[in-house]
Amino acid sequence: MKTFKNLVIGGIENKVINLILITIIVLTLAFWGVGEYQNRMLEKVSAETVQKQEEALAEITNGVMGDVVDTSMGRTAELSAMLTDEVFHNLAVRVEMMGDYAQKLFADPSSVGRAEYAAPEKDQDGQIVCQTILADDVDEEEIADRIGLAANMTDMMTTLFGANADTNSCFIALPEGAFLVVDDRSASKFSESGERVIYDCRTRPWYEQAVAKETLIFTDVEVDAFTGDIGIVCAMPVYVDGELAAVVGSDLFLTSMNDAIRSSEENGGFMCVINNAGHVVFSPKETGPFCVVESHNASDLRMNPNSELASMVADALKGNTGVRLVHMDDGAYYMAGAPIGTLGWTLLYVFEQAMADKPAEMLVSSYQEIQDGAGATYLSRMRSIRGTMTLLLLVISVLAFISAMILGRKIVRPLNLITKRIAGLNEANLEFTMEDEYRTDDEIEVLAESFAKLSHRTVEYVAEVRRVTAEKERIGTELHMANQIQESMLPSIFPAFPERSEFDIYAVMDPAREVGGDFYDFFLIDKDHLCMVIADVSGKGIPAALFMMISKIIIQSCAMLGRGAGEILTKTNEALCSNNRMEMFVTAWVGILEISTGKLTAANAGHEYPAIKTGGRFELLKDKHGLVVGAMPGIVYKEYELDLKPGDKLFLYTDGVAEATRGGDELFGTKRMLDALNRNPDADPVIILRNVRRAVDEFVGNDEQFDDLTMLAFEYKGEEG
Repeated sequence: MKTFKNLVIGGIENKVINLILITIIVLTLAFWGVGEYQNRMLEKVSAETVQKQEEALAEITNGVMGDVVDTSMGRTAELSAMLTDEVFHNLAVRVEMMGDYAQKLFADPSSVGRAEYAAPEKDQDGQIVCQTILADDVDEEEIADRIGLAANMTDMMTTLFGANADTNSCFIALPEGAFLVVDDRSASKFSESGERVIYDCRTRPWYEQAVAKETLIFTDVEVDAFTGDIGIVCAMPVYVDGELAAVVGSDLFLTSMNDAIRSSEENGGFMCVINNAGHVVFSPKETGPFCVVESHNASDLRMNPNSELASMVADALKGNTGVRLVHMDDGAYYMAGAPIGTLGWTLLYVFEQAMADKPAEMLVSSYQEIQDGAGATYLSRMRSIRGTMTLLLLVISVLAFISAMILGRKIVRPLNLITKRIAGLNEANLEFTMEDEYRTDDEIEVLAESFAKLSHRTVEYVAEVRRVTAEKERIGTELHMANQIQESMLPSIFPAFPERSEFDIYAVMDPAREVGGDFYDFFLIDKDHLCMVIADVSGKGIPAALFMMISKIIIQSCAMLGRGAGEILTKTNEALCSNNRMEMFVTAWVGILEISTGKLTAANAGHEYPAIKTGGRFELLKDKHGLVVGAMPGIVYKEYELDLKPGDKLFLYTDGVAEATRGGDELFGTKRMLDALNRNPDADPVIILRNVRRAVDEFVGNDEQFDDLTMLAFEYKGEEG
């Protein structure tokens, strides 16, 4: 940059002026050159362009309509099938819940009493009630206890029936011929003459299929024995000690589905449902291959002479097909299939190709008319625009040159001052301040203000970084001290009781954060009684650690007073509930071992099932659970007893073991935990815990640990140990 008689050569001002002049010259030349060339070639290119545009529009429109058909039909079929499958999946879930409950009832009949049951009453029509129907050959007195036991399911079946408006009924059938059904159609159990309908549940297809297959089944579409409506039944056999105890089930009316399918036909499209035998079970069509025919006369569409249709149906029963073009006798059709996975059926969406192609044909025709008119108008207006643009370009060039001269001088001086001030910033003075010379009422002033604010914030940020760094160091120190305090609260010296040969014990606790809410404890109450505790406090971090310390101290204090395991949890619950403003709670397992005899008295407050080895392998001990400690006052916890023999082992853990997660949703689970325990079940407690931890680490891999992981292993050796 040089100066000649106060004129700066090569500065910003000259560069701005030169840039504008060069731009004006280039634009002018380019405009004239392109304009002349465009005018000469316009007529020829216009005709060719119109033709190409029409061809491209037809191709693109057909492609877009194809994409629309693919997306719309495929998504409609998939969503409709998904919604339909959700209904049947929920039905299966309800039946599985009934099956689990029935299995528990019949496996342990002494745990519940005999419930009341009653025959259908006509005047109860419209009310949700449980009705008992017996086959003709049933002696009610002989099986009254069995019916009364099954009647304990009345409340559960009533709740499940009321939860879904499409549910026809929920029921349980006994092999002896008794049928208990919950619905709101008592009148349908009677004939027109007022006699009760004869009904033997053992002859129904759902009963026979469930017993034959020994698993949960769905029947084909059936006519309800009482109402005559069409529906589908989900049933599941219940076995106790290998013997059939009952068949539970529920059925859905399919009237609404049939109506929906029949009303789906419009604008050249319709839906139909095909079962796993290839038969059309729901369709709006009265003729043709998609007509609904009785099952004994229906043909398998997978065997249809039309190979395209047969292949389409076969693939649709296996999975989503996407949209395909199938040629039929009366024309071509787009078809998309989606499976109804729970039943093994499929939903087929059919749309006429001719109806899909009409919008594209109409669009091309309309475009051609518009293009012809637009071409003529464009040519006439281009001539007048050309003269106007020439004059406008000259005016803009003059104004731009004058503006460049003025703005160039106005911009340069403030920018030079800002540059000089910025260059003078250093570590001792990092802040750029606003001055009057920078107030130009334009972007330069905004730039100066922005830099001043940025400079000020930088100074503040440096100070804040220093303060935050110091605060983080303080918090880190305090968390480390909290971790040390928490670890010191737990027994950590092993072997814990080197002078006692009757047993061996080992435990570890690995918090997910610096401090955690899990804890374990073991201590001698007297020479012949050992107390063992494992617990998990709700939440994590400092609050959980504080609640953990309080809970541990209370439990230990109650135990040292000679109280039993159940009373320890009861007293602890009372203490924690008395002022639990944070509404935290703790799951806990407490056991007191009489060392001389191996008698273990234990109580469980909502904690994980312990694993016990009384033979060759570890198994889960599904003990009785009480409510978590601290959730509700007035809870009395019950105890249970175990007689440990020399060589028996006990493994206690928190949910951080079973719920260790891989990939965001796959849990480690109790099965993998038992596999790890049984790799070397005869090993000492230290090796056992290492095996489990190694299995968890291998399963989780590099994923983050989200929960505290605490384990305790105990081996009873007896007096000779």
